[in-house]
Amino acid sequence: MKIIRPSKVVFADDKIEKSFLELDEMSEIKKFIKRAINDIKANAFCGIQIPKRLIPKEYIKKYRIRNLWKYDLPDGWRLLYSITTPTKVEILSIIIEWFNHKEYERKFKYLL
Repeated sequence: MKIIRPSKVVFADDKIEKSFLELDEMSEIKKFIKRAINDIKANAFCGIQIPKRLIPKEYIKKYRIRNLWKYDLPDGWRLLYSITTPTKVEILSIIIEWFNHKEYERKFKYLL
């Protein structure tokens, strides 16, 4: 049975939020990301959890995350986010990054 938990969605830092806001409103990727954000708001666990051993060390160091989730966007794009619970009743989903499939493979060292 899949867990359904609504969450608040935020960006990991100002740079990521600025990158999102600067995307052209008519661009496909902005539409894809907006849809992903809405889906994550409705259910923080809608993505695919990435095994802890595969979480890039830079994310752990920079964002101090303990989990990482992947949301598959159309056209091979990926959105990465983490889930935290700052209070017992609040779930916070943190958008970390989005990129195309080739960049995703490079980040996770699928391409050597």
